[in-house]
Amino acid sequence: MSAADTTTTVPGHGSLSRAQTIGIMFLCTLLGATAQIFIKVGANGSNVGASWTTAAGVWTNLFAMASNPHLVFGYGLYAIMTVLFVVTLRDEELSVVYPVIALTYVWVTMLSVFFFHEAVNWFKAAGVVLIVSGVAVLGKDGRK
Repeated sequence: MSAADTTTTVPGHGSLSRAQTIGIMFLCTLLGATAQIFIKVGANGSNVGASWTTAAGVWTNLFAMASNPHLVFGYGLYAIMTVLFVVTLRDEELSVVYPVIALTYVWVTMLSVFFFHEAVNWFKAAGVVLIVSGVAVLGKDGRK
């Protein structure tokens, strides 16, 4: 049995294998990135932006956001991601699990190129490499 297949147990909770925990965290990064895309699309097509300085303006903006299906779906994905993140925190070290969330930035960069035709310059590419390298290094250190 490899170290990746070992199961950790937290008293009073179910247990996940390390591979399952990392898989769920990977899914969380995809959900977070997809949520960002929907939020961007929703923001581009929304009527949000009226005055926030009056009570009527605040309510108008909140209604505009709550009635925008792209925003609602994006924030719904964030809610699912949060629940899954809590599940993984039961069975793994926070210092290992949380840095994996940084991979969301990598997915957002790639999805932004695909959906919004954003350019990737050398600085963005270097940032992506640094993020992936950092997550890999931090993941290697995590042992129960």
